[in-house]
Parts: sequence; structure tokens; C-alpha cells
Amino acid sequence: MSDAHIQVTLVYAHAPRQVFEITLELPAGACAQDALLVSGLYEQHPNLAQHLQVKACVLDIWGIRVQLDSPLKNRDRLAVCRPLQIDPKAARRERFKRQGIKRAGLFAAAKSGKSP
Repeated sequence: MSDAHIQVTLVYAHAPRQVFEITLELPAGACAQDALLVSGLYEQHPNLAQHLQVKACVLDIWGIRVQLDSPLKNRDRLAVCRPLQIDPKAARRERFKRQGIKRAGLFAAAKSGKSP
């Protein structure tokens, strides 16, 4: 890899447990949009460009939200994040209701040698 190129990993999980990950070699000064175009992700998922424009999906580099025109650096990990289907707090409440008080959270592990 020469100085005029950078290496970037692009990650996109278009469905639960289905992850698309590719390592790209881009020219120095490339932006997030360039990585998406080179990866072929728009061809595989035609609605992705529209979702990014209306902010239904967001981009992040190492967990920090970025825009399509954000410049990339060598060894960056660019992730395309889908919107949440359910609020994490609501999901936890529902899971707690299903599992019951004895099997979830702080009450899951019984303390040895102590009476209940």
C-alpha cells in the first residue's frame, strides 16, 4: 500500500446476523461516500442511498457519527447503522416480563450459603 492510498473497512448489517464487511483501498482524501460507491453496496441494496439521504440509516467511524462527505483516514472502520426497530429499554422490559423475576437481571444468580 502506498502513501497515496488508505485502507478502510466498511461494515453493513442489512438484517440481523447478516453482516457485509469489506476492506477497501481508497485514494488518500477519500470520503465516506467514495467508500460506499467503491464497495458496491448501493448495487446490492438499492434503497440504502435513499435511507442515508432521509437519515433513516446513519454512518459512523469507530462509533462516532459522520456525514457522507466526512474524510476517511487509514485504518478507519466505517459502519452503516440501520435504525432501531424497538427501543432498547422497552425490549428489556418485555424480556424481563417473559423471563420472570427469578431468571433475569440481578435476581438470576442465587447466592450460595444465604437464605432467600
